[in-house]
Amino acid sequence: MILLISDLHLEQERPDITRAFLHFLQTRAVHAEALYILGDFFEVWIGDDAISPFQRTISTALRELSETGTQIFLMHGNRDFLIGKAFCREAGCSLLNDPTLLELPSGPVLLMHGDSLCTRDEAYMRMRRILRNPLTLWVLRHLPLSTRHKLARKLRNESRSQTRMKAADIVDVTPDEVVSTMRQHGVRTLIHGHTHRPATHKLEIDGQTATRIVLGDWDRQGWALQIDDQGMRQSAFSLSD
Repeated sequence: MILLISDLHLEQERPDITRAFLHFLQTRAVHAEALYILGDFFEVWIGDDAISPFQRTISTALRELSETGTQIFLMHGNRDFLIGKAFCREAGCSLLNDPTLLELPSGPVLLMHGDSLCTRDEAYMRMRRILRNPLTLWVLRHLPLSTRHKLARKLRNESRSQTRMKAADIVDVTPDEVVSTMRQHGVRTLIHGHTHRPATHKLEIDGQTATRIVLGDWDRQGWALQIDDQGMRQSAFSLSD
C-alpha cells in the first residue's frame, strides 16, 4: 500500500491539522510501504538552519515512522521550496524532483506539486522562475534569519491577497499544459496537489483515456490517496477523529 498526501500547510497556529497528521502517521502511514508528500507540507519554510521546535516535532515524527520501515518521500511546494537535505536527513525522508515518475505494476504515474501546471497565472509563473533559480536559492539561504522571516511574511501575504483577486480558472491548472506534460513523460495518470480542488478528472490524450487526480488540502478536513491492489482511492476524514 502507498499513501499520497499534499498541502497540509503545517504551522503552529493550526494545532488541529498537526494533531490529525501525527495521528495519521501512527494509524495509517505506519502500515504503508511508502508515504509521498507532494508539496506545501509546511505553510512556510525559510531554511533548514531556521528549524523551529514545532517543525522539529514534525521531523521527529517522520523519523519515527521511517524507522518502522515506511519509506517517506517529500516534494517541494510553492510554500516550502527551501526544504533541504539537512531536514530530510533529520526526518528520515528523501527529496523528490518535481516532476517524478512513480513506477507501479499498472504503469507509470507522474507525481507533481502542481503549481507549474498553472501557466495562465503569468505573474505567479514569473515569480516562480525567479525564486527557483539556483542563484536566487543560494542568496535566500544565506540571508540573515530576520530578513528571511520578513520576506516570507511579505510573500505569504501577497500570495493570499492576489489569489483572492484572481479568477478561478487563472489559479487552476491549464488543460493544455496538463496534456503536454503527460504526453512528454509518456504517462496516462497524473497525481498532483496545489490547487486545493480534490477530484478525479478523465481526459483523452492521443486517443487514449487518461486520468488526473488532484489531492485535497488539509483545512476543514484531511485527504489521502491510497494505492493498493484494489486501485486508487482518495478519501477525506475529519481532523478531529
